[in-house]
Amino acid sequence: MLRSSSPASLLSAVLLWCAGAAAEARAQVVSETGQRIPASGPENVARCEPLLKMMRETLEMAAEISPDTVNDWRTGRILPGCRVTAVGSMRRENPGEENEVFYYTLLGAGWERTPDPRDRPQEAAIMLRHEGADCFFTPYSGIRLATEAEFRINQAFTTRPGEFRYSFLARCVEALPADPR
Repeated sequence: MLRSSSPASLLSAVLLWCAGAAAEARAQVVSETGQRIPASGPENVARCEPLLKMMRETLEMAAEISPDTVNDWRTGRILPGCRVTAVGSMRRENPGEENEVFYYTLLGAGWERTPDPRDRPQEAAIMLRHEGADCFFTPYSGIRLATEAEFRINQAFTTRPGEFRYSFLARCVEALPADPR
């Protein structure tokens, strides 16, 4: 037990402890289950930069990177990561065909299926790996996320005449080994 010689020194000790606890709280995220997760730092956000470049330059989409924490169903943990929110123009009438073009473009650029792909059955979402990142891609239309990034990219993007908007959300974490069965 700490003994204080004066109320001022006790107050100083409490203030220092509070300042340290506040800094620790800012550096971590707490999940619903109480798990402490390190906040997503620059190394996690940088993981999304190759994808951002491809979406902007090759696929001609408006896109933005944000820090993220990802509830990884493969591990049951919440992991620090990043997200890329993107919007582009559909050139095909069928959204499924547009998704295939999107995915085949990524595969042609060196992306590959994760060693233990567990995509959700009957959905257009897919998990791909590139340069040390596992990214879960989800296509959608309209405003669904209601995030500032989604609003910004939708304002920045102009749909070409005769085409429709479509969006992708990619949530990326550090590449993980296959889950043993």
